[in-house]
Amino acid sequence: RVRRGDVGKIFHVTGSYAQDWLFHPSDFNWRVSAEEGGTLRAVADIGTHWLDLIQFITGDNVTEVCADLKTVFDKRYRQSGGQETFTSTSTSEAAEATRAVDVTTEDYGAILLRFSKGTRGVVWVSQVMAGRKNRLQFELAGGKSSLAWCSERPNEMWLGHRDVANQSLLRDPSLMSVIASQSSSYPGGHNEGFPDTFKHLFRDFYRSIGRGDFASSPTFPTFADGHREIALCQAILASHRHQRWIQLDPTPS
Repeated sequence: RVRRGDVGKIFHVTGSYAQDWLFHPSDFNWRVSAEEGGTLRAVADIGTHWLDLIQFITGDNVTEVCADLKTVFDKRYRQSGGQETFTSTSTSEAAEATRAVDVTTEDYGAILLRFSKGTRGVVWVSQVMAGRKNRLQFELAGGKSSLAWCSERPNEMWLGHRDVANQSLLRDPSLMSVIASQSSSYPGGHNEGFPDTFKHLFRDFYRSIGRGDFASSPTFPTFADGHREIALCQAILASHRHQRWIQLDPTPS
C-alpha cells in the first residue's frame, strides 16, 4: 500500500514498542547487564525491531536521531539460584531476592527521527509498562490517507481518510496484493500470529535461494540491514549522552 502510493507522501510516523516483563525491581535477566547485553537494552532489544519495520515499510532510512533514555531501576535483585525473568517464574518483591545488582541500561526511551526523504517520526520503547506484554504499534500519516497497525491485533489494519469513512480491514489473502499474500498462508478468518512471522521469513529466504536472486526486494533482513541497526543504536546512544541531534554516518554499500 505504501510503495504503490495508496498512502501518498509520508508526512510523519509515530509508534511504540512496550512490554512489562521488567516491571518489578525483582525482575532480572542477563539483558539488563551492560557487561552481558551491551550498553543499550530496551532500544537495542525491542526498539530495533520497530525501527527496522518502519524503514522497510516506508522504504526510507533514518538519517538523524534525538534520544532521551531513562533507567527506572538503577538496582535490580537477582533471584536465588540464578533464576531469571523470562526463564522461570519471578517474584514481585525484592525482599525475596538475594543480591542487589547495579543497572545502567535503559528501561524506557523516546527518540525523535528524521528520514532521508524528509519524513519526521517519533518512537518510544518501554519494558516497564504494566499490562503490555509485547505490543508493537505504528501509525503512518500520508498525503492521501493514514494507516495503523498493532501487534496485539495482528490480523487487523486501520485505514484513515479525511473525506470518506475510515476502514478497518481484516487479513484475507484473497483480497491482498500478490506480494502481500505471499506472507499470508491461512485463509481469511483463520488468524495468523507471531510464530507465523518466522515461517514466512524462512519461506521467503528459501524462495530467493530457489530463484538464485537475493536482489529483488527480499522481505528478510540483509547484512546491510543489520549494519544499519547497529549504526542507529550507536547514534541513539551518542544522542542521549550528548543531549543533541546526531546524524548517522552514511551506510556503506
